[in-house]
Amino acid sequence: MKRIAAMTLAASLLAVPALAAPVNQMANHETAIGANTKGGYIEHKVTGKATVGYEYMDRDEYQNQDAVYLQYDLIGSEVKGIGGYRWNLPGDKHNAYIGAAVSTPKVFGFEAYASYIAGKDFNETQVGLNKNIIANIDANINYHNFKPDEGHHEDGIGVGLSVKF
Repeated sequence: MKRIAAMTLAASLLAVPALAAPVNQMANHETAIGANTKGGYIEHKVTGKATVGYEYMDRDEYQNQDAVYLQYDLIGSEVKGIGGYRWNLPGDKHNAYIGAAVSTPKVFGFEAYASYIAGKDFNETQVGLNKNIIANIDANINYHNFKPDEGHHEDGIGVGLSVKF
C-alpha cells in the first residue's frame, strides 16, 4: 500500500496543471492537507457544518494566488455554500467570492463533486472525483477552469493527494 501511495504522489507531481482544493467530506474537528500539481491547501472542520481553509495556487500565466475560505454545509454534507477572499488575481486585484459545491455520497470509496465560485473579477469551475486509497489518504482527479476578467483563462486536468486526520 505504501508503494501505491508513493506512485500516486509521484504521478500527481507530473500531471497537467489543475488547481483548486477538492471538495472533501470531513468529520467534526477533522483536518485535511492536500497537494496537487501546482498548489496545495489545508482545511479544518471547526463545527459540525463549517469548514475553514487556506489555499495556495501556482498559476501558469499569472502570479501565485492565495485564498482563505469558509464552506458551510447547507443540505447534509453534500451541498455546501462557499465564501472566501483571493489575492493576486490578474491585474493585481483581490476579490471576495461566493459559490457552491455539490458532492455525491461515497460509493465503493469514490465520491464525485462539482464546485463553482465567482468574484467581481473572476469565476472558477471544478469537477472531480475523490477516491479513498488508504485509511485516511484520498487521491483526486479533476478538471479545473479559471476565467479571470482580464487575461486568458486557464484550464486543465490534474491529480492530487489529500491526507485527513
